[in-house]
Amino acid sequence: MNSGMFTQPQLETRPNSCSITNIFHHICNSKNLKSIKVFHAHLITTGLIFISPNPQFKLILTSATSLQTLNNFFKFLQPKKNPLLLNSILSHFSKNGFHSLTLHTFSFMHCSGIDIDSYTLCSSITASSAMKNVKYGQMMHTLVRKSGWLSSVYVGCALVDLYAKSSCIKNAAMMFDEMPVRNTVCMNALLSGYSEAKMWMEGLALVRKMPCFNLCYDNFTFSAALRACVGLSAFEFGKQVHGCVIRKVDMESDMFLQSLLVEMYGKCGLVDKARHVFDMVGFRYGERKKDVVLWTSMLGVCGRNGKFDEAISLFNDMVMEGIKPDCIALLTVLSACSHTGHVNRGMQYFESMASRYGLEPSPEHYSCVIDLLCRAGELDRAWNLITDLSYKENGNFTVTMWGTLLSACHNFDNVELGKLAAQRALDLDPHNDGVYVLLSNMYARNSMWNEIEILREQIKEKGLKKDIGHSLVDITR
Repeated sequence: MNSGMFTQPQLETRPNSCSITNIFHHICNSKNLKSIKVFHAHLITTGLIFISPNPQFKLILTSATSLQTLNNFFKFLQPKKNPLLLNSILSHFSKNGFHSLTLHTFSFMHCSGIDIDSYTLCSSITASSAMKNVKYGQMMHTLVRKSGWLSSVYVGCALVDLYAKSSCIKNAAMMFDEMPVRNTVCMNALLSGYSEAKMWMEGLALVRKMPCFNLCYDNFTFSAALRACVGLSAFEFGKQVHGCVIRKVDMESDMFLQSLLVEMYGKCGLVDKARHVFDMVGFRYGERKKDVVLWTSMLGVCGRNGKFDEAISLFNDMVMEGIKPDCIALLTVLSACSHTGHVNRGMQYFESMASRYGLEPSPEHYSCVIDLLCRAGELDRAWNLITDLSYKENGNFTVTMWGTLLSACHNFDNVELGKLAAQRALDLDPHNDGVYVLLSNMYARNSMWNEIEILREQIKEKGLKKDIGHSLVDITR
């Protein structure tokens, strides 16, 4: 489409709003930004842009991808004070991720004296929340207070969500307390903030207060409560939440809620109860298929509670069910193989990551395999694998792997290989005091006192000092 298509002879009959919209629709389908700009310029120079706000709206949504372009549109916006048009623009920008343009549009409306309603405020606060722009959000809060929109439950919810997502939990709680009217969505926004900040006690206290606010529980509320129970290993309260879930919501359709129940019982050491929840999924409707998240949660419970053989068996069942394992599931089964001494099976799982499942092993997977080989005394294989690693640029993980090999050399009395492993680790991190401690322990076990003296001199020269170990004991009445 060329710029000559809008010459004067072609416009002998003055177009109306409908014809302009049709022309613009065809130009948009061409996805030609140059043609859109030419058409826009033609509408401005001929005054046709003032016929109807409809083409203005579509032009802005199609081509306003920068502040400069948006400012140019605002200069010719007619009528100047059309809140409906600008609210539509705000909504579009906010929903499609153009958060800075959303805030700029709101600023234009505010400075131009255009009426601002709850819809305008909610879209703008949501954009501030997505950008984690607390300063702008606080200015919005001030405007809300001055303009009297604080009584709107929707605006209040947006502000609570803004502060919660920006980790300003105290402000979120204060905003919640100030709201004259609250709903479950607002409560869930504050609960989400408590969960992200790991303020488990505050989250549970808020859940307990919900009946006092005459608010109903929903799936998100129960999920937040279970996350708090997982964080606190609060079995008794978690059991109560489980009972409420059964009575009040449809748990069968919410895999995330089911996974949290499995994790809650697992964190409290109740593997049998976690397995019961896992086995009962879909029982009511006869559909027993579970997704990878639920399988991975149950695998994690078995792994964290020392049920390694059960974890390996569960992984095989998962594969037989046709569920493709993810990186977390494979990491769990590799750890289980490491603790049970299934070296060959563990290596098969590791090699299947790329060949069968198309997954790229992470440094954590390599660390797990190194631990598997070292526990089984396969020190030469571990050495070769670390040497051949493609993660050499990730020094921290590689140092950890060399440290694992050094520890295994200490356990299996392979002093020469241990020296080499320690040297490789120190080449990457010369000030790692943990490597020196492991090396000193290996020398002491083999009565190599001269080497220990030399090592101590090296530690003094580098000014290294081992942190004193300490423990924390939580005593509850």
